[in-house]
Amino acid sequence: MSPKQMQAAMKRLGIKTEELENVEEVVIRTADKEYIIPRAAVTKMEVQGQTTYQIVGEAEEFAKSDEGPRVPEEDVRLVAEKANVSEERARQALIDCDGELAEAIVKLMGEG
Repeated sequence: MSPKQMQAAMKRLGIKTEELENVEEVVIRTADKEYIIPRAAVTKMEVQGQTTYQIVGEAEEFAKSDEGPRVPEEDVRLVAEKANVSEERARQALIDCDGELAEAIVKLMGEG
């Protein structure tokens, strides 16, 4: 089926789609994490009175924190592994070192 035929079929079924323009980022917040999707492609779809959004892009995962900067979970895991400390200590070191991985690792290893 060609894209034009697909659009016609969707219109007959009452499905409306719209590409959202100039999306800067999409943020999904859970109880303990945030997922940030920069430069996401977002499609809004309305079907039978329900609106859904399709998001395409690479997400960055962050620990959710009410204070301080966002810290990528993969950075926390890496620092914790390299410095042989808990993820909480690694997260705090990253916050203290403005997200600089090497500096956080050196700091934690020096505390040892």
